[in-house]
Amino acid sequence: MTTRWIPSASLAAIQARAHLYQHIRRFFADRQVLEVETPILAQAPVCDPNIEPMATLDGRYLHTSPEYAMKRLLCAGSGDIYQICKVFRRGEAGRRHNPEFSMLEWYRLGWNEQQLMAEVADLVTQLLDLPDDRPLLTLTYQQALEQYAGINPCQASDAVLAARGQQLAGHDLQLSRDGWLDIIMSHAVEPALPTNTLVFVYDFPASQAALAKTRQHEDGYQVAERFELFWNGSELANGYHELTDAQEQARRFANEADGRPVDQRLLAALAAGLPECAGVAMGLDRILMQRLQSTVIAEVLSFDWSRA
Repeated sequence: MTTRWIPSASLAAIQARAHLYQHIRRFFADRQVLEVETPILAQAPVCDPNIEPMATLDGRYLHTSPEYAMKRLLCAGSGDIYQICKVFRRGEAGRRHNPEFSMLEWYRLGWNEQQLMAEVADLVTQLLDLPDDRPLLTLTYQQALEQYAGINPCQASDAVLAARGQQLAGHDLQLSRDGWLDIIMSHAVEPALPTNTLVFVYDFPASQAALAKTRQHEDGYQVAERFELFWNGSELANGYHELTDAQEQARRFANEADGRPVDQRLLAALAAGLPECAGVAMGLDRILMQRLQSTVIAEVLSFDWSRA
């Protein structure tokens, strides 16, 4: 225990983080995107059932993302905005996870997810010092699962997905359809993606839309206008063509809240009018891990969870 006062990151990693943040701020200043700050503590948590928030003793919640508050700023007329902040998620501790971690989130008015994907690629190319002609691959969610897992997620039955998921996980986790799809994605698809290549996966199942718009695919099924970015086996970013329909968002919250309080302030802001926009969240610790070729997140945190 006597060594727990020592930082988990090297001085070089601490300096690299400072340089990373300077670069991000220059990137957005050049594009006239406003840096903002929102509260870390909120009266309502995220409704996403896959994310476990941390509650404080006075009944507030440490935010898991600045998304809800940033959308309230967008509704108030802020224009294009970004934020660098700490976020908190219970139970997420491991080689690539820390319950307290750093996030970059930004929103572009009048853009869709395809336009935002191009800007994400530009920023990550700079942050990772990649060549301008870096390899880049874009796949729909269906193409990714067909190519790397041999499953068509739009046609496979629940039983087929569960059987493949159990095979990959090693046992039956009693998951929902989306739960098994997540297992297939994380255990079969992500490890098989090409290395040293920016890989965008988009058009997720509509059931995984969260706060994204959905649309009807040309083959007749619904997809979420959402993307994720992967680089060398690590998910770096998750972006949406943002849902602007307050009633639809309220319906989703009601289905997902599972007893958690719903953010009524966000719903009121959406009812007042969220401009058409696309937004993305990027894990900065994972960016730094890739930049420094670290395999453990503690190596890029001044004090990881065990030393905080």
